[in-house]
Amino acid sequence: MCPTDYENDELIFLDEEDVDVEASESTAGVWHVLVVDDDEEIHSVTRLALSDLSLNGKSLCFHHAYSGEEALSFLRERGHEIAVLLLDVVMEADDAGLQVARKMREEMNLEEPRIILRTGQPGYAPEESVIKEYDINDYKTKTELTRSKLVTTIIASLRSYQQILTINQSRKGLEKIIGSAANLLEEHSVKGFCEGVVEQISSLIGLEAGGVLCARAGSVLDKEEDGVYVLGAAGDFATFINERLESIRNDKIVMHVTQCLQMRNHIFGEDYSVLYMDSSGYEAAVYIQAGNEISDVNKQLLEVFLSSVSVGYENVNLFHQLRNAAFRDYLTKLPNRNEFINMLDELNRTDNDSDADMIALIDINHFSDINDGLGQEVGNKLLIAVSERLTEKFGDTCLMARIGADVFGLIGKSDKIAPKQIDSVFSVPFKAGDHTLPVNITIGLTRLLESASGINLLKQTNIALNRAKKNITTNYEFYAPEMEEKTTWRLGMIRQLRADFAERKLQVWFQPQIDLATEKVIGMEALLRWPSREGGYVSPAVFVPLAEYSGLIIEIGEWVLLESCERLKALEGLGYKDLRVAVNISMPQFRDPRFVPLIKDTLNKLEIKPKNLELEITESLVMDDPQIVVESLKDLKSSGVQIAIDDFGTGFSSMSYLQQLPLDRLKVDRAFVKEVEPGKQAFIAETIVTLGQKLGLKTIAEGVEKREQAKYMLDLGCDEAQGYLFAKPMPYDELIEFLAKHDSSESPSD
Repeated sequence: MCPTDYENDELIFLDEEDVDVEASESTAGVWHVLVVDDDEEIHSVTRLALSDLSLNGKSLCFHHAYSGEEALSFLRERGHEIAVLLLDVVMEADDAGLQVARKMREEMNLEEPRIILRTGQPGYAPEESVIKEYDINDYKTKTELTRSKLVTTIIASLRSYQQILTINQSRKGLEKIIGSAANLLEEHSVKGFCEGVVEQISSLIGLEAGGVLCARAGSVLDKEEDGVYVLGAAGDFATFINERLESIRNDKIVMHVTQCLQMRNHIFGEDYSVLYMDSSGYEAAVYIQAGNEISDVNKQLLEVFLSSVSVGYENVNLFHQLRNAAFRDYLTKLPNRNEFINMLDELNRTDNDSDADMIALIDINHFSDINDGLGQEVGNKLLIAVSERLTEKFGDTCLMARIGADVFGLIGKSDKIAPKQIDSVFSVPFKAGDHTLPVNITIGLTRLLESASGINLLKQTNIALNRAKKNITTNYEFYAPEMEEKTTWRLGMIRQLRADFAERKLQVWFQPQIDLATEKVIGMEALLRWPSREGGYVSPAVFVPLAEYSGLIIEIGEWVLLESCERLKALEGLGYKDLRVAVNISMPQFRDPRFVPLIKDTLNKLEIKPKNLELEITESLVMDDPQIVVESLKDLKSSGVQIAIDDFGTGFSSMSYLQQLPLDRLKVDRAFVKEVEPGKQAFIAETIVTLGQKLGLKTIAEGVEKREQAKYMLDLGCDEAQGYLFAKPMPYDELIEFLAKHDSSESPSD
C-alpha cells in the first residue's frame, strides 16, 4: 500500500504547492471525487496522479475520508455532489468499504455516483458478486492501478456518471412537463412546465440543470407592463420565478434574453445559449448556462425538442388564461366571485392561521345610471378607479375581489373593514376619464363567528347587503340569523304558492257590492284566496307581495281575470245580466305587453259586455309608472271597460294624474269608513265623496259593517257599498245561494 507498489514510471509527481486539490474550490465546472482510504499516502498519491486530469473541460475536485463511518457522514451531507468514489474495501473493518457501498445505494438512494472499489487484499471480497450486488463501476487491486489505468477507469466512471445523470435529469424534466400538463388548471402549472423545459434542455445536451425560461408579462402573467419575467428556472436561478428578469442581477443574462426575444431567434455563445420558443404568438426565451459551446449535433437536437415543446408551452398559456378567466376579473385584475368563495373556504381550513373575522360586500349605488348616461367605457374606468383605491386602502391588510358588476368584496379584520373605514374610501369623488364622479355605496357585513362554507358566507353577506339597501337611516347592515330565516321563509312561501297555483288550489271568492239607496246587488269584487295546509287561509297582504316579488302575479292575474269573467258569464246564464265584476290589477300586469290584448280577447271570447268588467287599481300603482298606466287604461276605457281606484286616499295622490285617468268610480277605503261614529264627522270620507261628485264619478264605500255607517255614507251622497253589513266574501257556489235568497228586488231580471 506504499507508493513503491505502483509503477512509478507512469506516475507524474508535482510539487504540493502546484496542485490545487482542496475541496474548498468552486464547485462550478468540476468533477467531485471522494477518496475513501485509511492510508494517508494513498490519498496523496491518488491526488497527485490525477491532478492534471480534465474531462469535457472540467477538472477534478478531491474530497477525503479515512474510514467507512467518515465516508458515510460525508455522503449524508454532500453525497448528491459526488461523481466518483475511490473506495477501499478493508478499513476499520474487513468489509467497511462494502458497507459504505451498500448504505449509499440502499439507504441514501445515491444511485448516480460511480464506485471504483480498491483493495490490497482481494480475497476479502469476491470480485464478480461485489460488482453485481453493489453497483460497482470497477474493482481493482491497488497493485493493478498504475496511473494510466487509474486515469482510464476514472474517465470511464465519469462518463458513466454523466450518462446516468443525464438520464435522471431527463426523467425529472419529463416528469415536470407531464405532471404540469396533467394539472394545467392549477396555479403552479406554468412554473412546473417551465422548470421541466429548462431541466430537459440541460439534460439533452449533457449539462447540469441551470437556466431560466422567460416571457413577456402579457403572455401568462397578470401584469400591465411589457416587462420580461422569469416563468421557470432551475439550479441557482430557481428563487427568481415570477420576478422580473432584471432581479437576477446578471447583465449578461438580461442582455441576451432581451436580444433573443427582439431577434426572435436562437443565440449560441461559447458558455451560454438562449433558445427562442414561439407558438401561436406565445413567445419565450430559454437561457441555458453552459460550460462550453453546444455542438452542432446538440443544436439540431434542441431544434427538434423546442418545436415539440412549443406546442405544450402554448397549451400551458391557454390553460393559464382559462384559469384566469375562471378565477380573475378581466377588468380590474382582482379575484372574481369564484376566487372570493375559495378565499372564504380557505378561512375554514384547520391549518389556516388568518385572523380575519369580517366579510364586507360593497355595492355602488345607481351604477347603471352611469353606464346609461355616460357610457360603459366611463363605467369601466370608474370600476378600475374604485378597485385601485380599495387596493391602496386595504391591499396590505385585506383580501379583496370584484364579486359582480358593481359589487366588491373584502375579507379582513373587523377594525380594518368597518363601515367607517370603507366609507372613507368613497368620501372623495373618483376620476373616470374626463369625468369626476361622486360615488355612494351600500355595505353588507358578516362577522365570522362560526365556520361556514364560502358560498354560505357570501350568501349571508349578500342578505345583509340587500337589507342595507332598504335601510333609510344608514348605508350598512350586519348579517343576523333572523334575516336569513325571513328570507328562507319568503322563498319557501313563494315555492309553495307556485306549487299550489300549478295544482289549482287557489280560489276566487266574491264579495257582493250594494246600491246604498236600494240595497240591491249591483256587482261583486273578485277576491283571491289561498288555502293554507294547516287549515284556514293565507292573508292576501302576505301572499300578494310575494307573488309580485316572484313575478308569479302575472300568471295568477290572468287566471283570476279569466275565472272572474267565466263566473260572470255563468251568472248571466242564470239570469243575472246586469251584474258587474271588479278585478284588482297589479303593476307587473300593466307592464306585460299582453295585458290589454288579453282583456279584450277574454271579453270577446266569452261574449261579455265590457261595461260589466271593472278593473281596480291603487293610487300607488298609478304613481309607480303613470304613463304606461294612463295609456293602458284609456285604451281599455275606449272599449267600454270600467275603471275604479281602490283604497282612495291612502296613497300620495297627484291630482294632475287623477284628472287624466279615465275613471268611473272612487272606492273610499275602509279606514275612513271606520271613522264614522255617532256624534263624529268623518272629514276624509266626506272629502272623497265630494271629490267624486265634482269629478262626475261614482263612489263606493268599503268595509261597511254597521247600519249607521251605511246611513252616514248615503247621507254624504255615496252611491254604493260593500262590507260585512251586507255580505262577506264567499265562494261562487255560496254567491249563487246568496243571490237566490236575496229579496225580490235583487232577483234575476229578464
